[in-house]
Amino acid sequence: MIYSLQDINPKTYEGDMIFMYGDESAERVLPLGKREVELVKRRRSGEWRAESGERRAESGKDFVVAFDRLPSRLYFVSFDSERKGAEVQERLRLLAAEVLRLLERDGVREVALCGEGTLPEEVAAMVEGLTLADYSFDRYKSKECYHLERLAVSRVFFSEEELESQRRLWNRIYWCREWVNMPVADLNAERFADELEAVAKDLEGVRCTVMDRKKIESLRMGGLLGVNRGSVDEPRFVVLEYDGCAGVESGEWRAESGAGAPGERPIVLVGKGVMYDTGGLNIKPDDYMQEMKSDMAGAATMASVVFAAADNRLPVRVVALLPLTDNRPGGNAYAADDILTMYDGTTVEVVNTDAEGRLILADAIAYGVKNYNPRVIIDAATLTGAAVRAISTFGIAAMQTNAERELEMLKIVGEEVHERLVEFPMWKEYDELIRSEYADLRNCGTTPQAGTITAGKFLAHFAKDVPYVHLDIAGVAYFTKAQGYYRAGASGYGTRLLYGFLQMQ
Repeated sequence: MIYSLQDINPKTYEGDMIFMYGDESAERVLPLGKREVELVKRRRSGEWRAESGERRAESGKDFVVAFDRLPSRLYFVSFDSERKGAEVQERLRLLAAEVLRLLERDGVREVALCGEGTLPEEVAAMVEGLTLADYSFDRYKSKECYHLERLAVSRVFFSEEELESQRRLWNRIYWCREWVNMPVADLNAERFADELEAVAKDLEGVRCTVMDRKKIESLRMGGLLGVNRGSVDEPRFVVLEYDGCAGVESGEWRAESGAGAPGERPIVLVGKGVMYDTGGLNIKPDDYMQEMKSDMAGAATMASVVFAAADNRLPVRVVALLPLTDNRPGGNAYAADDILTMYDGTTVEVVNTDAEGRLILADAIAYGVKNYNPRVIIDAATLTGAAVRAISTFGIAAMQTNAERELEMLKIVGEEVHERLVEFPMWKEYDELIRSEYADLRNCGTTPQAGTITAGKFLAHFAKDVPYVHLDIAGVAYFTKAQGYYRAGASGYGTRLLYGFLQMQ
């Protein structure tokens, strides 16, 4: 989609137009006829009933009505501006999805957006909703799919740079979704690492290091190597470093170079990169294996956050650690009862080979602790079905150790962008559930209960005393059917959350 700013007079504009109306004080400037104004007033008061063929978002003040202005159309978006700001913005994203469906129905590919009685952040939410709703994974389709091609926004709401910074973020979300939707036949660990390296080369302040199997073996990353043993594709360990405060090439802020001042310590992001998860020898049933191409959503999310930060030159230092492999049952696949020695020397009894994500994340977290001096480590992973069972597909299961402040900031941002967090406890009693008779830890709990928490507990062991936040995005990274302003498939969920967190630093 191409975005632009224009001077738009809603009463004289001749093309297709979206008009936002959130405040009755703007009634005198509505681009409507007398009877249309009465209809809108009745609808906002709850008196109006939907006529045949018109869509309704919800009862009350939130609705979309399409008016013919032959040869063009007016898409009138009414919303309740008296709600809390974050709630208003989320309703507008949802209404934007309604508008996009009408635009597709009518074959509209270019549209202008303006309004009265609206705030810039409300208009931004509408544009964001249109952008997120417009995404679909089309590259394998032979028939051209509908997309909104051009969106002109009234320049009274934004500067060019404000709109461009948002566009850069949305572009990174687009690519996050593309990567997650790609089948493993076309995007395995090696190819994904190559793509990340190519993107990093074009960004100022970003350094990308790609480690192959030989290097990973020299690092003794037993978790990543163990999970990879059943695959014919080599693993990769990708490190993305972005320094928005000074030249990344100097490496002055790395722990091994002696950095220690709090202001110089990076935020370390860790993303689960299981390119496809069969479950290994504990193979998944067929109804659970479909869509397992999305098991690398954590890695795609963390890479996208780093790239978005670099695009908009955020003044932060951030490192993304991305362990990449698929989990297959072939060859010399690792098995239940195996004992793996992790990067930090911890021994782990394998109880279930389908609990592989925590094994590769553990190596990456331990690597971050040893080789950087992190202010905080945050991981994102499609880790447990238990998270989905606990909170469904409406948010992220979150846990923390020594990071109360950071998690609270994430909660605040999550409410603002509607990528919400639910905090799970990390009580010491859960440690007993991952204690092993034969090794330091088990990779699964001793009971089926509290699966999301025991996974978080397992990972926290490798963070040691470093402030640590675990984000289980299993329920939100990939939707099996359309939800809100997301179509079926990858959502990019978590990118706006973590980007907003970086903005607060």
